[in-house]
Amino acid sequence: MNALNVQLLMTGNELLSGDIVDSNSAMIAQALKALGIEIKRKVTISDDIELLTQEIENISQQTDILIINGGLGPTVDDMTAQAIALTSGKPLAEHPQALKHVKAWCKKRNSALNSASLKQTLLPDGCSIIANSRGSAVGIMLTHNNCEIYCTPGVPKELKVMINEEIIPLLAQKIPPKMKLEVTRLQVYGIGESSLQTLIDNHFPDWPDELELGFRATLPLLEVKLTSRSSTAKALKTRWLEKLKSLLGDHIINEISSRPISLAEQVLILLRQKNQQITTAESCTGGLIASLLTEISGSSQSFEAGFVTYSNRIKSKLLAVEPDVIEQHGAVSEATVLAMAQGALAKAHADVVIAVSGIAGPAGGTPDKPVGTVWIAWGNSEKIYSHCFHLNGERIYIQQHAAAIGLDLIRRLLINSKEKANYIK
Repeated sequence: MNALNVQLLMTGNELLSGDIVDSNSAMIAQALKALGIEIKRKVTISDDIELLTQEIENISQQTDILIINGGLGPTVDDMTAQAIALTSGKPLAEHPQALKHVKAWCKKRNSALNSASLKQTLLPDGCSIIANSRGSAVGIMLTHNNCEIYCTPGVPKELKVMINEEIIPLLAQKIPPKMKLEVTRLQVYGIGESSLQTLIDNHFPDWPDELELGFRATLPLLEVKLTSRSSTAKALKTRWLEKLKSLLGDHIINEISSRPISLAEQVLILLRQKNQQITTAESCTGGLIASLLTEISGSSQSFEAGFVTYSNRIKSKLLAVEPDVIEQHGAVSEATVLAMAQGALAKAHADVVIAVSGIAGPAGGTPDKPVGTVWIAWGNSEKIYSHCFHLNGERIYIQQHAAAIGLDLIRRLLINSKEKANYIK
């Protein structure tokens, strides 16, 4: 069996006008790539019924699978169902499953079942539906010109679930086991793409060609993908994966089994395992670390309080940082950030702490402490560590970078890492 020929048809005036960036095709491509399916061609067209029918007919004659994204919904510019009906020669008819879905959707939201809602139940006669657990419009599935056509709504959160939970399992059945890819993904923090590639080249000049290495930046993390496409590569993968893990060491945040996780989530996982509490004392990051922690459901189990002490007065009032310390060493100093960490630990009665004080810019820098100077303290009641970082970039990047470093440093403390992080010079 040859590889499946899969093409995409993306619809919507807003895609062509630039009002919306097409992230959906990338989402689809990434999901299919995990199966060993690569998109052969993508076409983007406006909401025009004539263009839609022409493209559906044309593409269906030259591919095995056509995925159409967009144009399913309650408004007049949602034309995909009509276009499929015209192309396949099947009339639009009320689909009982689609009607049941829309009725349940409206009832759950206490909204009226009006003509716009009912438009989503008119589908090409005899088609199958693709369940949509996140939205009101079901997907459409039918065969035309020996091409399997899958139609999905354009809302990204709906598409993501439909692709992963409905379409991917259907396509997986069409691929023989010997043709399926094996992909292992590692989330890494603290090493950039070019540095990591150089590191691998230097340590593994004999890296086997059969094992494909790939990198994808998902700031602040880097995703490292190890892909085996053949039986030979699959036999090699276990040994070389262990070598790669040994090389990366504690820079590895997570080996993805079901979904990626963030630095903050990994910290919370470790805290729960140890039944510990964390607190934060933030100046230049303005509560960003606390925000990253609390955006995760269940964070209250490990995070009760954080302190945003932006001014010197509040540093002294809330965290008991002595005014003499700030006056003698400055707000951005080792002495001050250590005092902030100690004060936060005492005030919150927590087990571990991250404290940050720096100059995020664009103003405020001096020759001795230029913009990007950030002191971070982290530790517990037994010992608090500190380090000065010199970060580059715009204000928001310096804040985000400092927050990520702080979370990674506390992660390393929680796993009792003895390795030196690549970002500590």
